[in-house]
Amino acid sequence: MANGPGFVGIKFCPECNNMLYPREDKENRQLLYACRNCDHKQVADNPCIYVNKILHEVDELTQIVADVIHDPTLPKTEDHPCPKCRHREAVFFQAQSRRAEEEMRLYYVCTNPDCTHRWTD
Repeated sequence: MANGPGFVGIKFCPECNNMLYPREDKENRQLLYACRNCDHKQVADNPCIYVNKILHEVDELTQIVADVIHDPTLPKTEDHPCPKCRHREAVFFQAQSRRAEEEMRLYYVCTNPDCTHRWTD
């Protein structure tokens, strides 16, 4: 992740080794990096000074379509009653995601057409 796209590294002063901070040169309308310890300044080679990467995990349960209860190829079980409506029958399957490679997780969908609650163990 060190030099990926959008990576903004920390720059150091070649004179005194202190950190350089972004500063605007308003007169010339350019971005500079300036040392707060000595008078060293240098023109920035990249106009980006900060990157905020937002990473989130998709909730796999919300990605399951309730119509899977009508899929005749999916196995059904009565050993895992629905935690929402207590209906005894549910269809189940393994996740089809990148995380499935890390762990085997079974997903259940209640076969009660008025419920179709989704859960996992």
